[in-house]
Amino acid sequence: MDDLPIFKGIWFFICDKFSLDKGINGDNRAMNTPRFDGVELFLHIVESGNLTEAAERLNLTRSAVGKGLARLEARLGTCLLQRSTRRQRLTEDGQAYYEHCLRAQAELEAAESVLHSGRQQPRGRLRASVPLAFGHHYAAPALWGLMDRYPGLEVEICFADRLTDLAQEGFDIAVRIGVLPDTDRLSARRLGEQVVGLAASPTYLKRLGPILQVEDLAEHRGIAYRSQPSQRAGIASPLIMDDLQAVADAAIAGVGLAWLPSWLIAHYVLRGQLEAVLPDCREQPAPIHVIWPTATHMPAKTRCAIDALVAGTPSCLAGS
Repeated sequence: MDDLPIFKGIWFFICDKFSLDKGINGDNRAMNTPRFDGVELFLHIVESGNLTEAAERLNLTRSAVGKGLARLEARLGTCLLQRSTRRQRLTEDGQAYYEHCLRAQAELEAAESVLHSGRQQPRGRLRASVPLAFGHHYAAPALWGLMDRYPGLEVEICFADRLTDLAQEGFDIAVRIGVLPDTDRLSARRLGEQVVGLAASPTYLKRLGPILQVEDLAEHRGIAYRSQPSQRAGIASPLIMDDLQAVADAAIAGVGLAWLPSWLIAHYVLRGQLEAVLPDCREQPAPIHVIWPTATHMPAKTRCAIDALVAGTPSCLAGS
């Protein structure tokens, strides 16, 4: 019984009243009518198009459905439906009440879904698509940690910087860096934002001298990520790679100046392997989101994965 929607609980009460209506003559006036009695009945009548069809869907008599609607209209003190032998249509009050009832029904179902999801233990296989570097440093550790908390959960992580079609390729979630497409097929939660700047190894800077202003960049060689232009801020990048980690490795090896996300630069600055160059010379921030296919009910495994990614994203990515 716990898993039945709230409105079904209301509906059982309605059905019980109608069974009494059919068994005795009268309208059970001695019983106190609940405030929301008849709401789901009204929704069925509107969506069915007539009382007869609604009665068939609900396995009630047409008379019982008519009486239920009459009681609702009497309680509200207004006419909700104008009916003839051939058709029915909502009155102005009926249209307004119908729209409010739909919203209330959706809210109640969502509330029960949250409660039901909270009772469920995440289980099954979670499939996630994450960017290469961000996935290795942050997303993957956050996700594989879920297996210790939920023994029934399996985690499959695919590392790729390409855009994946979640529905087509069967992914439950994905991490995306950049502006998201405008679509109602995907839901998203913001994790933070990424800023790209310049970095070089201490040995490279010692060999070629400090970089104090943008004009100095013209004398240096850049290392660029695939999606970045080969020349920015006056620095040419003859070396282009499609893996951010490889770009960082080349910079650490002293190949040149690398355009890297600030979180990756910070990782290697702490280890003494890179130094930030001209901190004010950086790109506009790009948002980082976790996305998932829009659905009425979110599986428990998806919900716990989203929460883990939010908790696993460092606070330094909360803003630029």
